Amino acid sequence: MQNQNKSSQDSGQQNSTKDIGEQFRGEIEELITQLQSALADTIRGTDDRPALAAGAEEVLALLDEPLPESGCGAKQSIEKLLELNMKAAANVGGPKCFHFILGGSTPASMAADMLATAFETITYTWVVSPVGVQMELQALNWLKQMFGLNPSMSGVMVTGATMANFVGLASARQWWGEQLGFDVSEDGMAGKPQMPVLTSGFVHASTLKVLALLGVGRSSVQRFCRDDVGRLDLEAMQKALEDLDGEPAVIIVNAGEVNAGEFDPVSDMIQLARKHNVWVHVDGAFGLFARVSPRIQHFVEGVEQADSVTVDGHKWLNVPYDSGYAFVRDIGLMARSFRYSADYLPSENEPHPTPGAIGPDSSRRARGFAVWATLKAYGRQGHRRIVEHCLDIAQHFSAQVRNNEHLEAMADVPLHIVAFRFNPGGLSEQELDSLNQQLGEAVLADGRFLAGTSRIGERTVFRPAFSNWRTRNEDVEEFADVVVELGKALI
Repeated sequence: MQNQNKSSQDSGQQNSTKDIGEQFRGEIEELITQLQSALADTIRGTDDRPALAAGAEEVLALLDEPLPESGCGAKQSIEKLLELNMKAAANVGGPKCFHFILGGSTPASMAADMLATAFETITYTWVVSPVGVQMELQALNWLKQMFGLNPSMSGVMVTGATMANFVGLASARQWWGEQLGFDVSEDGMAGKPQMPVLTSGFVHASTLKVLALLGVGRSSVQRFCRDDVGRLDLEAMQKALEDLDGEPAVIIVNAGEVNAGEFDPVSDMIQLARKHNVWVHVDGAFGLFARVSPRIQHFVEGVEQADSVTVDGHKWLNVPYDSGYAFVRDIGLMARSFRYSADYLPSENEPHPTPGAIGPDSSRRARGFAVWATLKAYGRQGHRRIVEHCLDIAQHFSAQVRNNEHLEAMADVPLHIVAFRFNPGGLSEQELDSLNQQLGEAVLADGRFLAGTSRIGERTVFRPAFSNWRTRNEDVEEFADVVVELGKALI
């Protein structure tokens, strides 16, 4: 350790005598050689690394150190970063990560994302990156075609579903204010009426977070549920809209809920909304991908009639984090919602596009590189194959659950999420909930798989989501065996 510290000090002293430009250019040459090997090993090892590395907390305790005075140099810094990731990282891009709803990265998207960093591409406005902005716009147009959205909709790339919902619902709020004769982005919400927001029990936490950020409030959302799962009570929603008597309102349609992959009745909700003065926002973070496959596209029939639609790319599109997309029928509402002006800044469309003027982010990386590259490389059919591969994996795992006497299916499997629990028999519902909660913690501690628990109604369930092209039948077969193995150890 003393020799290593001395080496770092010597490196820092040598670097301090160089011009900073000379030092960094020399380090870049070293890093190119270093990364050629390290990146290859990292990517090739994705299938084989555990989902969660053992002993991560102990390893990461080494990060707690004072700020270095002169530093160790790029080579040693990157060596340490690689070591920490190998010893303590979660392998979320691997074939055994079923937690949350996480996709992998297609080869083309991974390579393109690296190039976005290498080219240091900034996509606030066209002038700082003509290729980055035009590539984003082209990729958004291709996504509209793939999802069958209205071609007149305007799109913008953001970090993920939360900020995509922020764009769509900020535009909805702007529309609502203008319906009542004021500009909410200028005047704010103080002293104004409550914006009515209607949805089902499937509404996602990210949507509620966005409504809090927009000043509408989480508790103001009206949920219309016909059961404890959260399925929509359409008649009750219709009655609430009739009671508004033409006042503007917002309906949130949930295209895919996270515990079992169920859908709100998209077409019915949009048809109902069109009889009233309503903005329709569709949260399609992963469910919008139903449009890609004839096997499941009926779940989102009619979505092209919505006023705003959101979807994640780092889920089923299989592009690197972070990547989400918002589509809105009126670019003017987006521009007024996210107005950002100064003497030195361009407007949203003069003389070239400025994506930073129609969304929340002004500092924007080139997410469009990965999206464009994967769509260019594999096209509509390639991405249909990814979706249908995941559907098949879900059905294969569902069969493992049905055929194992210690596992119990807890919901149908309409999409790529399989809700189930460990049930050895002879236990009450409360005892099963407690056992499966403990088992969820045991699975994460074990580290062979990354999968967690949630609740459907009052019941604790596992809800693995299969969104990664890397996942194989043998992976989910092993997962079923591991759950039973760990479950038996808890009895």
